Amino acid sequence: MYKILQATCNNGNLVFDEKLSNEWEGKSFQVIVFETDEIEVNKKRFFDFVDRYSFTLPDDYQFNREERSQLAQQE
Repeated sequence: MYKILQATCNNGNLVFDEKLSNEWEGKSFQVIVFETDEIEVNKKRFFDFVDRYSFTLPDDYQFNREERSQLAQQE
């Protein structure tokens, strides 16, 4: 089970933006901490990649699985 939470560091303690439900009570956790800005940088990098390598297919485009299989066998 996992959950991604936002938190703020206050006097060396992490203060979560939301309360955990009772199902987490008494359990131990491994925590990975990284700055929120890093998420935004990675998200921007991903969408830049998508924009750079995306293209529009015609409305009537259909992937022909059999044709691809035949091409793969010829290689």
